[in-house]
Amino acid sequence: MSTALTEQQIKDIQKLDAQKRYNYLLKEVVKNKQIWLLVDEHGCVMLNSEDEDCVPVWPNEEFALAWATEEWSHCTPEAISIEKWHNRWTHGLEDDELALVIFPDQNSEGLIFFPDEFDFELKQQARK
Repeated sequence: MSTALTEQQIKDIQKLDAQKRYNYLLKEVVKNKQIWLLVDEHGCVMLNSEDEDCVPVWPNEEFALAWATEEWSHCTPEAISIEKWHNRWTHGLEDDELALVIFPDQNSEGLIFFPDEFDFELKQQARK
């Protein structure tokens, strides 16, 4: 379980560039043993890049909740355990031909990874 972030911590982290947000996410997901999605009655929120349909993921509930506005105001943050992520989500996303957008900022900008690449990176981080 993660410790709640202060408003200042949230603002400071949100100012980081995509690579630094990605590095932060890896550390937080491994430390807290969970990754955050936004979901509604139909499943998880999706973003579209030029080439990929993507599932956005966040390191903490606070950042996922910050996205639950406007068209996604009916969505709620949901934590997925890292074990469940490795065992089910990675393969499910691959089967559905979906990519991940890692910790997108408010402009929908974030690094895009294929599920197997991201799974590998999480496992590498866990070994550190």
